[in-house]
Amino acid sequence: MTAPHANGEQGQERPPAACPGVEAVIDSLPDAVFVIDEHGTISFMNAAAERMFGYERTQLLGQDHRVILAEGFRDGFQRLHASLRRDSTRERPPFEAYGRRRDGTEFYGEVACALLEWDAGVFITASVRATLHREADAGLREAMSLLSATLESTADGILVVDTDGQIEGVNDQFVKMWGIPRDLLATHDDEAVMGFVLAQLSDPVQFADKVHELYAHPLAESNDVLKFTDGRTFERYSRPQKVADKVVGRVWSFRDVTPRLAAQEQAKRAMADLAEQAEQLKALAFQDPLTGLANRKLFNDQLAEALRSDLGHPVDVLLLDLDDFKEVNDILGHHAGDEMLTEVARRLRSCVRPNDTVARLGGDEFVVLLTAAENPESVAARIVESLNVPMWIDGSMLRPSLSLGLASRSAEAPAASELLRRADVAMYAAKAAGKNRYMRFAPDMMTALVQRTDLEAGLRTAVESGQITVDFQPVISPRLGEVVQFEALARWKKDGHLVSPGQFIPLAERSGLISVIGEQVMRNSFIQLKPWLTADATRSVAVNVSGVQLLGCTFAADVLRLASSSCMDLRQLVLEVTESVFFDPDVHVIRQLDRLRDAGVRVALDDFGTGYSSLGRLQDLPVDAVKIDRSFVSMVRTGAEKLPILNSMINMAHSLGLTVTAEGIETTAQAAYLTGLNCDSLQGYLFSYPEPESGLELALLRSADAIDELKGVRLTP
Repeated sequence: MTAPHANGEQGQERPPAACPGVEAVIDSLPDAVFVIDEHGTISFMNAAAERMFGYERTQLLGQDHRVILAEGFRDGFQRLHASLRRDSTRERPPFEAYGRRRDGTEFYGEVACALLEWDAGVFITASVRATLHREADAGLREAMSLLSATLESTADGILVVDTDGQIEGVNDQFVKMWGIPRDLLATHDDEAVMGFVLAQLSDPVQFADKVHELYAHPLAESNDVLKFTDGRTFERYSRPQKVADKVVGRVWSFRDVTPRLAAQEQAKRAMADLAEQAEQLKALAFQDPLTGLANRKLFNDQLAEALRSDLGHPVDVLLLDLDDFKEVNDILGHHAGDEMLTEVARRLRSCVRPNDTVARLGGDEFVVLLTAAENPESVAARIVESLNVPMWIDGSMLRPSLSLGLASRSAEAPAASELLRRADVAMYAAKAAGKNRYMRFAPDMMTALVQRTDLEAGLRTAVESGQITVDFQPVISPRLGEVVQFEALARWKKDGHLVSPGQFIPLAERSGLISVIGEQVMRNSFIQLKPWLTADATRSVAVNVSGVQLLGCTFAADVLRLASSSCMDLRQLVLEVTESVFFDPDVHVIRQLDRLRDAGVRVALDDFGTGYSSLGRLQDLPVDAVKIDRSFVSMVRTGAEKLPILNSMINMAHSLGLTVTAEGIETTAQAAYLTGLNCDSLQGYLFSYPEPESGLELALLRSADAIDELKGVRLTP
């Protein structure tokens, strides 16, 4: 018996349901019945199907079955067909679907399918029953559409399998991630697909074992990592798929984490490099870069350790500085001064035992820590004698002179600060006694403290009478070839002589005068530099700020008020702070700086590199620029040195979006070296000494001459 084609021709053998007696029975059934061949073509339909879908038989027979299914339910026939053929005896529960009538309307129904084998081939019988109990069809369709769109848009590859491990569905991302050919998927051969997947893995056995383990425990979830032979790495996550609390399958998701792991590995290597550089900086932080001696930090640690010993254990401190050392710098130049300091360091080491500590505190000030010394006076005498031996520097014979103060631990001076204070008092007593000698501390030397008190009184008078003046030192941009900034420096002339800032600034901090001095310096800077700043909005003025000032509750408000009253553009103001201001855990300092930065003020970290935690904390500090300490710059002498520490510091700052200024530039070789490292700005005596307002033009001319000279020099670090 044959069944008519859509065009009315005869010839194709009809399935058994088409026999007249059986056909009458099937036509009497209330449910729509279809017989569909293995290609998805409708071969038979009953009268209920005509009524349900609104088609006549001649209109559907020979047509693709998808014409009677709503959008979103038209795929899956081939997989259903393959599944039924694998196990035709297994009872398949009805599934839900939406049908589409001839007039375009859609309805919800339940579909039951079975396999029908006939001489003409293998068919699927589908029984469709329309149901009316769904009240939220539109919402369900929308939810299913959203789910489908979500699965296709996710970056994860999704694989859905039934309880027997047969593939029920995949999204496009899964196919792309695993590179599965489309023609392989079209075969619906799950074993072939699995073989293609396993062939890509470094450990296919582990993959298969995990799959078997999860099917043995249907409710289990899993999260593991897959390694590929080509170096890729996927994260694999699996969870059971449930319908009404019944496990009906399993959902597998795969995420390509190769880029993330590569980024993590790169970051790990970068952190290791930074850690190595941090160790170098830390080592440098305990060593004076010029002389190789211990620095102040290491000396303080060693002294504290020595004083923790029994009181009967001798501890002696010898504090000394070179008499009239400034004249060496002024007459012979700073290079000669550095040579002298280096030779002094060598001689000091030769005067003490290997386990004693010799440190340079800064400038021409040195200190020696003796532990268990039987006769510290003999060591002090040996130091004076050793340093008095003439030395030749740049063809000139120099005979260093020093003043040394000796203080020993006693029951009255058990603390490190007190011991250093007594050594300091003794050193000033040696100077007062004629220099070039040592003196042991005696109580009557405390009269030196009176002198310091007098100095404080003089400073207070100077502040009240407006005697604190401002000098300006230019900062140049090698790229622009011009002065882009002036640093404002406080100056105090007492009795016709300049008092060193290193002497009166700490005194101002201790006496509470620093805030007033800071405000005077800032106000005078705004006024005196206004013409120069107004001419170019990219120019700026840098003002040093003490940590004591930042602790003031109104510091930020005072700066904003002062700038407003001076019509100062806050974007042209740079505040220079040292790392020590961030050591205090009080967040008040950070808030002050954040408020000022929000208003446009920039913050520069001064003396960068001297604090051993700078590297680790730099990215967390509220700063916009760093100023490399002159101690690092001084390591450049000929310009032929290989100094990776400088390159690392500049590159690290640039990577954090910070600009870099190198201070203490005294030679063209240093300037050229730093320029070759892409240092943004340079500052130092090479370009100009600090000048008052009346000398600004002179400072600019000197800087221009130095810049011209620098253009003719190019050193490769």
